[in-house]
Amino acid sequence: MSRVIVNALEKKSKISKNIYGHFSEHLGRCIYNGLYVGEGSPIPNVNGMRTDLVEALKNIRVPVLRWPGGCFADEYHWKDGIGPKEGRKRMVNTHWGGVVEDNSFGTHEFLEFCRQVGCEPYVNGNVGSGTVQEMSEWMEYMTFDGVSPMAELRKQNGREEPWKVKYFGVGNENWGCGGNMRPEYYADEFRRYQTYVRDYGENKVYKIACGPNGADYDWTDKVMEIAGAYMDALTLHYYTVPTGKWQDKGAATGFPKEEYYATLKKALRMEELVRKHAQIMERHDPAHRVGLIVDEWGTWYNVEPGTNPGFLYQQNTMRDAMVAALTLNIFNAHSDRVVMANLAQMVNVLQAVILTEGEKLVLTPTYHVFDLYKHHQDAVLLGSYAETGFVGTEGDLVPDLSVSASEDGSGVIHVTLANTDAEKPRPVELTLEGRTCAGAEGRILSGNMGDYNDFGAQDKVQPRAFSEFTAEKGGIAFTMPACSVLELTLS
Repeated sequence: MSRVIVNALEKKSKISKNIYGHFSEHLGRCIYNGLYVGEGSPIPNVNGMRTDLVEALKNIRVPVLRWPGGCFADEYHWKDGIGPKEGRKRMVNTHWGGVVEDNSFGTHEFLEFCRQVGCEPYVNGNVGSGTVQEMSEWMEYMTFDGVSPMAELRKQNGREEPWKVKYFGVGNENWGCGGNMRPEYYADEFRRYQTYVRDYGENKVYKIACGPNGADYDWTDKVMEIAGAYMDALTLHYYTVPTGKWQDKGAATGFPKEEYYATLKKALRMEELVRKHAQIMERHDPAHRVGLIVDEWGTWYNVEPGTNPGFLYQQNTMRDAMVAALTLNIFNAHSDRVVMANLAQMVNVLQAVILTEGEKLVLTPTYHVFDLYKHHQDAVLLGSYAETGFVGTEGDLVPDLSVSASEDGSGVIHVTLANTDAEKPRPVELTLEGRTCAGAEGRILSGNMGDYNDFGAQDKVQPRAFSEFTAEKGGIAFTMPACSVLELTLS
């Protein structure tokens, strides 16, 4: 029996809805034949944006979307993606598959997609191969409501009113594909570039600095020391690779139990990374003015056999659902510093929430976890404690239970739990302190660790109602199936 305590009186930080954000890059079929099919497509669309995909994303309340990269961002020149589409510059996407990028999806299209989904845009600017002037003019083009060359250019391209663009990233992975910079050099470049990312009218820019790769604590220390006063947030990138080997990351499907637990153990490293980077940030920013944004996270496996290696297309199993649940519980727990996170990536790339193939669309197990967790958005984190044991293999032991609890604006308490055991159900006794627990409603996602949805079996893995509770003094008791994620609404 695992005992879980939720304390309704122990109110902690607000869980920013942006922790449940997403990422879209010009990579593989994320943009083209993913979220964007074009106005002339036989697939139902509005202004080129795929209708069924937009509706699915609205259902999980996508709060924020990052674009255009990723490594692509530091090769992207925004003026190539505006104006009549037949006149837009064509280029080779050298980072991702060597395919031709025709720039038919640019600034106007991205902001239109955000409008349809109802999410905030997070635009990533080009430091690696761009200029200060280019970045400055992009913000002017998008947000200035007045007389200026860029505002006039926007109007000529069919947009009279400016957009609201709050989140702006000054460079991406500048320690690597964004320029192979040293932290001191990048920090100075950030100070220079951000100076010209201006606020226009009521649009107040939230300036985001490129943070570390994984456990590069020196990068965080130096960038915070030199440029911390000029930023609103610092990013962190970390991918879960089961084998730890980039040359052979392991398969997305058909994996052994040992690799399942190795994956979960590596995913749980996110807690250590967030905690240690937050400690460094604390030294430079004890007031917590600067947020931590994990704007690239998720699983990364070998691509599906027969697909373009540069497209990063992989299937998505219950193992990925467990990684999502564990990671989101970690972000919730650190919501005093983590203000945004962006799963990589939204459609058809890495740990996608949606897969498409022509007119067909599949919701992945990861999508369903975001659906189960959406009530945590902008809720208040509550104190929660779980008595856990360990499951796994000798080299890769992980806690058998993970939990988050929050109280929404209506006073309703939501609890999310993950049973990591691949084989055994988990009896749980949940006690609610500080409030009477009259009952509960639940939804659960469960299956074998390798189960997934595909275009021939789109609903093999999906949530179902869960009502197998018995009343206990001050709480409820229930049994979670093996490899499952449960959402509870307590009344």
